[in-house]
Amino acid sequence: MTSWTKMVVAAAVPLAVLAVPSLSSAQMALPDKCKGDMATGQAMQMPEIQMGDMAEHQKAMMEGVRGMHPAMMQGMMAKDPDVAFVCGMIAHHMGAISMSEVELKFGDDAEAKSMAEKIIDAQKKEIDEMTTWINEHAQ
Repeated sequence: MTSWTKMVVAAAVPLAVLAVPSLSSAQMALPDKCKGDMATGQAMQMPEIQMGDMAEHQKAMMEGVRGMHPAMMQGMMAKDPDVAFVCGMIAHHMGAISMSEVELKFGDDAEAKSMAEKIIDAQKKEIDEMTTWINEHAQ
């Protein structure tokens, strides 16, 4: 792994701490009311990172970040600051779920896996609460 890749991975982990028994993070989606204020194709994508030398768990975490980051940026572009906050947080929580799923798949430590399960449960509940709020308050 190159030093640049290590630096990107080290920076991405705190950035991603951000998403599931009934729905995996891959099945979750940002509510439609969080998608309307950004032009499609706008440059909100993460830069391409060479992941060839990364371990499988690192690649999986990076894929979660790649999905979370554009959705979070899109959500935060809402004109209403409250809607922008909640939409950004929904995507952020989806990233936390995704990272937690990676821990459950690749991790070995029982305590870390327990934390991942708690994160998934808490974040799903909060996503449900925030989605309800969006549906009631977003125009």
